[in-house]
Parts: sequence; structure tokens; C-alpha cells
Amino acid sequence: ALLLRVPMDVRREGELAPYAGRVCQSKGREYPEPEHPMRTLYQRDRDRVIHCRAFRRLEYKTQVFVNHEGDHYRTRLTHTLEVAQISRTIARALGLNEDLTEAMALAHDLGHTPFGHSGEEAMNELMADHGGFEHNLQGLRVVTLLERRYPDFPGLNLSYEVREGFLRHHTQHDHPSAAPGYDLSRGALLETQVTVVADEIAYDNHDIDDGLFSGVLREEELAELMLWKRVAEMVGPRYAELSEEMRRAEGVRRLINLLATDVIETTRANLARYKINTFEDVLACKHAVVCSSDEIRRMKRELESFLHEKFSRHYRVMRMTNKARRFLQELFKGFIQEPRILPAEYQDRVDDEGRHRVVCDYIAGMTDRFAEEEYRKLFQPFEKT
Repeated sequence: ALLLRVPMDVRREGELAPYAGRVCQSKGREYPEPEHPMRTLYQRDRDRVIHCRAFRRLEYKTQVFVNHEGDHYRTRLTHTLEVAQISRTIARALGLNEDLTEAMALAHDLGHTPFGHSGEEAMNELMADHGGFEHNLQGLRVVTLLERRYPDFPGLNLSYEVREGFLRHHTQHDHPSAAPGYDLSRGALLETQVTVVADEIAYDNHDIDDGLFSGVLREEELAELMLWKRVAEMVGPRYAELSEEMRRAEGVRRLINLLATDVIETTRANLARYKINTFEDVLACKHAVVCSSDEIRRMKRELESFLHEKFSRHYRVMRMTNKARRFLQELFKGFIQEPRILPAEYQDRVDDEGRHRVVCDYIAGMTDRFAEEEYRKLFQPFEKT
């Protein structure tokens, strides 16, 4: 009972490291609103993301394999949950704000198109003369404008820090640019950096797992890579009698642990190296503080190059991506030529925002299966509309 009299943010944030992101240091929400007595600003951000429609749609958005290829492949939703889990582990070990980190991790892919990165590439080409398309910027658009759940403001009215996280999410797959109203001249919050690194760890590991499970990758090929050799040394002697499936799961589990542990240890060294002792030190630092060691980075580059060539460019994956590209191209052209076939709420926005951006918003929000259904309705004459 005594604990309940202490504000929630004070109780939780007393446990954080001095360089962590605290609610009291937040730039707050775009639209002022009273805070909750039992949940912090960042807890509410996390909960708003989980309860929004864009988050639920991630279940039926492609990671690499489209949904109907099998029940056990990653989707955008399971990828997002894996990123959140890895992010929380790293944040807790470093004394960072887990609520802020988790909110960023759960939100980071809300702007993804159907059909994975091929869908994003197709949308960027189609929007080339109309502002382009980048899924992090689209995610920011989702949480500030497109979600309609509250009567007093558009979007989810998330904290500045979570919104800024979309613009800071630079990985091999992510290249967002600046946006008006956001100051990217200061250093990135450590929680933001954790989410970016966790995203990369999740990508590498689930590509290996899904690649081996599908038969697109073979373990003999992975055995030539430095990083997988290190994992094989840990798994091999002790688990030689396990089934192939169990050995694969054990290998992926150990690889995640290896990469996350290396990030934690390297970051602790960097905190001392760059003299990061306060939150202000984080904002003043222009270096990547949360990162892998030089040795692991070299191994990751080799692994990621291998995955790009042997997995992402495998003919089975390329067939799926080419089909996806055609789906989205035809849908886009159909809606652009006749915007009156858009749902009413999208038609209402065309005059103010332009048909290209409105059509882009509509298609980017689709799941794989909804995009397929819309394609049939528009282009197959005997399909019900």
C-alpha cells in the first residue's frame, strides 16, 4: 500500500543507470494529455502500439516467406516480438529504460508494406516522383496521422522519443531521412541504439533458422562461416546425437546469446571509453555506443553477405518477391487511375494530400492476404467486390 503512494515513474526510474532515458527528461507528447497514475509515459506508448490496428496487421505481413508458404516461418509480427525480447534483455543488462526500449521495438516495423522488402522497393519505385517511400518514415506517419483511435488527436500521440526512434533506425535494411520537427543533431538515445542492434540480431538469426528449415540453406554452407563455426564448436561436442531440428534450434539460440552478450560487453566498454556518465553525455556523444565488437562485426558482415546471396536471392525467394512486386504495381496503378474505387475514408483525403500519397498509405497498410484479395476484386471479373 505504501508503494502505491509513490509515483510509478519515480519507483521504476530509481533503478535505472544515470545515462538511461527517463520520463522526466522526455520532450513529451505532441498533444498534451494527463498522464496515468499507474503507468509511465513509455509504458502507455508501448500499450498504445500493441493495441493499434497496424500492429495487429503485422501478423499477416511477410518477413521473407509469404504467409501461405508455411505456418512456422517468421512474419513481421513474430520478428517484432523477437526484436522486443532481445532489446529488453540488452536494455536490462545495461540499466536502460526497458519500457522505452520495448515501445520502440514494438513500433519499429509498423510502416512496412505487404510482401516484405520487395514490397517496399516496389512502393519506393512507384512513389519516386511523389516523395518516395521508406517504411520507417511510413511508420512515423502511421503513429502520428493514420491510426484513428482517439477523439482528441490523430495517430497515437506517442512520446517524442519513440517517434524519433523511427528516424534513427538505420540498419542494412533501413535508411530513413530527417523529418520536420525532429532534432537529429544530438546523439541518439541508448535505448534507440539498442533497438537498432536488436533488429539486426533478430534478422540474422531468423534468416538462418527459416533458411535451414525451408531447405534454402544447408548447414554445410554455413559451416564455412566464421560466426557459425564458433557456434558449431559450442553445439557440436555436447549435442552430437540431437536431431537436425534440435541442433538448428540450439545453434540459433546460442548465436543470439553470443551476439547479445558481445553487444552488452562492448557497450559497457564504450560507456567508459566515451565517458558516458549522464543522460546529457549520451546526447552530446556522436559515436555509436551500443554496438558489437570489431571481431564480431567482421564475422557478421561475412554472415550477412552470405545470407543476402544464398537466402534473399535464392530462386524460391525471388519468385515470391517478383509476384509481390507485380501485385503492388497493378494495385497502385488501378487506384491511381480511378481513386473513386478507394474506400470512402481514403477518397476524402485525396484533395488535401494527393492521390499518390493516399494510395500509398492504403496499400502500405495492407496485409499480404488483403492485397491478394484486393487484386482479385479489381482484376478478376467474376470476383465479388
